[in-house]
Amino acid sequence: MSKRVKDTSALDRLSPEKQKLALLMELERRGRTEGLIHLYPEQGPLCRQNYPKHLQFFKAGRRYRERAFVAANRSGKSYGTGGYETALHLTGAYPDWWEGRRFSRPVRAVAAGDTGQTVRDIVQQILIGPPGELGTGLIPKAAIVGHKKKPGNVPDAVESVVVKHLPTGGRSRLQFKSFDQGRRAFQGVEYEVVWMDEECPLDVWNEAVMRTMTTDGMCMLTFTPLMGLSDLVLTFMPEGKFNDENSGKFVIGATWDDVPHLGPKEKEELWKSTPPHLRDARSKGIPHLGAGAIYPVPEGWYVVDPIEIPPYWPRAYGMDVGWNRTSVIWGALDRESDCWYIYSEHTVGEDKPPMHAAAILARGKWIPGVIDPSARGRAQQDGEELFNEYCNLGLDISPANNAVEAGIYEVWTRLTTDRLKVFNTCRSLLGNLRIYRRDEKGKPVKQNDHECDALRYLMMSGKDVAVNAYAAQQEDEDNERRQYEMERSYTNLVGGYG
Repeated sequence: MSKRVKDTSALDRLSPEKQKLALLMELERRGRTEGLIHLYPEQGPLCRQNYPKHLQFFKAGRRYRERAFVAANRSGKSYGTGGYETALHLTGAYPDWWEGRRFSRPVRAVAAGDTGQTVRDIVQQILIGPPGELGTGLIPKAAIVGHKKKPGNVPDAVESVVVKHLPTGGRSRLQFKSFDQGRRAFQGVEYEVVWMDEECPLDVWNEAVMRTMTTDGMCMLTFTPLMGLSDLVLTFMPEGKFNDENSGKFVIGATWDDVPHLGPKEKEELWKSTPPHLRDARSKGIPHLGAGAIYPVPEGWYVVDPIEIPPYWPRAYGMDVGWNRTSVIWGALDRESDCWYIYSEHTVGEDKPPMHAAAILARGKWIPGVIDPSARGRAQQDGEELFNEYCNLGLDISPANNAVEAGIYEVWTRLTTDRLKVFNTCRSLLGNLRIYRRDEKGKPVKQNDHECDALRYLMMSGKDVAVNAYAAQQEDEDNERRQYEMERSYTNLVGGYG
């Protein structure tokens, strides 16, 4: 068995077990590649136990059709994650420790990147080697049965590869595609394995997912989130955070500190060479917020555990209305410190005003609110103006000041001066605050912003209505108390004469 495996015809004559052994010996002999048997060893500084995020990503393949590895640059997201798993599925040469998805038959796979050139220079090189050195990538030469060059103006680009599937002796097939070919390029073929290296357009991703439905296949996405909270990122991270259970997909992040192959000196050099606004994305895999986060304030400054709200703190709510989504944010004002405490929220889509009104009244009929002023001109299915309808349903509401930039500045000022706190139970609002950002023209992105709008209305117009409502309530209570005392005095007086 020490004889070099020179061609696939010799390989075909061996049993599946001997084929795998011969392939591994060929990899060992060549040594020039950190191929399938060299990645994730049992021991040493680069042992697999030191790559917990990568192992979690692999294991999640058993449960999730869609997975995303949103990681820092140089974290091994392409070579050691997407490329490695794709090569395993194509060859069937799963290591003994593998806990991820296993295919017992040859697979049809597609590996894609941004453009034809980046596919050739990155994805193609990872899997089959650079031009002129076929078989020096993760898929060893002994397992490459054949390949087809890609026509076009990208020299040395490969269109498809036929790969020996070791356990069965069958043939796996790999296609290389690029996002700039558009969604249609991914139509018409069913796949068991899809690997997208770097972020792709949402319609391309959705098409790729559809291609795996009938095969019970999987889709992998490995990228550094330099495009910010795009539509694709938000499908995996609806609240702008990792491992969001609400997405129905698996997403995990990896930072420079999660990989042992980057030393302190390398990380320092990478940090210095990275523009400040991209450092979180490139070093931690945290999505860059386009032209800028609107509230770039650490959550530790304003997120607090719930407290018991004193009865003498005035309260109010801000309300943003709409058929697709209606959001209400409740706050209590500590007048001594001029600090708002956001303590409750209501966010529901595709529901009618009576249902929202019932939820609002249940939190306190006496609490006043300020509402999106455009509600006065909007109509829902029955054609009634929402503002009037909510008033008729018993809500004590007033139109809010909708000066957008002034409202954003008021929220930001309170956040940075320790005068706005949010209970950690208000998950929808916190998710909105994380992803609230400006587009490239400097305008607030009108997407997933309903809770932020409701908060803005409350900060701009809620203080006066809260204080006035509390004063009116106190006056009513005082009047009731005086009336009660007068009636009791009169009763005592009459009783004394009796």
